[in-house]
Amino acid sequence: MGDPKAFLTIHRKEAGYRPVHDRIHDFGEVEQTLNSGDRRLQASRCMDCGVPFCHWACPLGNKPPEWNDALYKGDWELAYRLLNSTNDFPEFTGRVCPALCEKACVLNLTEHEPTTNREDEAAITEHAFEENYVRTHHPERNGQKVAVIGSGPAGLVAANRLNLMGYAVTVFDKNEDAGGLLRYGIPNFKLNKAVIDRRMKVLRDEGIEFKFNTEIDLQALPTGFDAYIVATGTPEARDLAIPGRDLKGIYFALDMLAQQNRILAGKELKREELVTARGKDVLVIGGGDTGSDCIGTAHRQGCKSVIQIEIMPQPPIGPDDPQKPWPAWPRTLKTTSSHEEGCTRRWNINSLRFLGKNGQVTGVEVQEIAWKPNPEGGRPLMEPVGKPEVIKADIVLLALGFLKPQHPKLADNVFLAGDASSGASLVVRAMASGRDAAAQVDTFLKRH
Repeated sequence: MGDPKAFLTIHRKEAGYRPVHDRIHDFGEVEQTLNSGDRRLQASRCMDCGVPFCHWACPLGNKPPEWNDALYKGDWELAYRLLNSTNDFPEFTGRVCPALCEKACVLNLTEHEPTTNREDEAAITEHAFEENYVRTHHPERNGQKVAVIGSGPAGLVAANRLNLMGYAVTVFDKNEDAGGLLRYGIPNFKLNKAVIDRRMKVLRDEGIEFKFNTEIDLQALPTGFDAYIVATGTPEARDLAIPGRDLKGIYFALDMLAQQNRILAGKELKREELVTARGKDVLVIGGGDTGSDCIGTAHRQGCKSVIQIEIMPQPPIGPDDPQKPWPAWPRTLKTTSSHEEGCTRRWNINSLRFLGKNGQVTGVEVQEIAWKPNPEGGRPLMEPVGKPEVIKADIVLLALGFLKPQHPKLADNVFLAGDASSGASLVVRAMASGRDAAAQVDTFLKRH
């Protein structure tokens, strides 16, 4: 620990976002970066706690005290080696992870100024690529083959781990390129797809084979492999089955997000195929991160207005959550960069029916509700409050989450990873699951 008193004299400093008036006109990453001097000062704030709750909170078991210390001392290569030892792709989590480690930081408990672990992680990895610290490995092959179905974060981590163990790995994916929701769900303004492409080059150079535009039937898996990992995510979005659902102009969130990312990658679409918010009043139903991504995308497409509604109550305004005390993750109100760009947000709003004219959606009839304790226990009861009202909308985006997939009975040499196993969760948890699945495959094949 280079400076044991830095946390007393140096305050948390975030890189912040590009100005709103600038960023809403393009899909470039909104987050800025600190210079290397400020970044090292931020790393010096880590206290190297005797009990590192940051390590406890991270699904990957990252060790921020170790790589923050190396970063502070200017040893960027050591910092990357320490980071990469637990995190296969820190360039992804450094951009899109909610940083569970930071909420568990002791400095968050005492000062509400945790160490900037996520930003430090991203900076370390970018420096590693710039200075060629990211090296290509060519492991000795053990003669066994593994198929990975799905190239999202879980599948990519599993493939990377197994490949480095010496297995010949082939990754199959139904899409035209790798990344899963990293590529087709998360907007470019949060994760530039060149970041994925850069890592894909490393994985290919290390011997992993990728087969895209290939739909795999889990009951008829490709032959010739000793084991399989199913990392197909949660492909089915949760729908809203209320009257008027068949009207035009109502889309799942990924209809917009995936299409926009494909357009930015060069895909050409006919005008009637476009899911666009240009010049429209937009209603986003669902208050999570996917809904937030729809807001930011709608602004960049040139929308007229955006309203976001959520059926659950507004979370408490932080920094503390009385229901989830430190070091647990606090369920507090989150205001994203997309929200800052302009959005009306409402909570405790139930959608009753879609309204339309000539087959096209024109609005949604909604009603404010209240949640009451259930005398029989379990899920609280929803009670209407006041009179129904209509929210005008030319386009409605459903961001209600995803259904946990149901899989057929699988053979003993088939393993689940990521959201395909747990249901929709965080990228960092999917990556941890992919790592665990790779270890399970290795153990299984060594026993058989």
